[in-house]
Amino acid sequence: MSEASIDSDMEIGVALALGAVALVGTVLMFGYPSQLGRAWGFAAAFVFALGAVVAVQVFE
Repeated sequence: MSEASIDSDMEIGVALALGAVALVGTVLMFGYPSQLGRAWGFAAAFVFALGAVVAVQVFE
């Protein structure tokens, strides 16, 4: 009886998706007119970039 394993690229897909949202947060951080909007953009960029790194580590 043999067991087969299938390699998954889920880590790459999740990391790319979270990285794309982090880029949107970065655009908000630099392009939003008010200070509060820039703060939310920074928070989004930081959290989703961190999530992208964690996704790569978890699915490895």
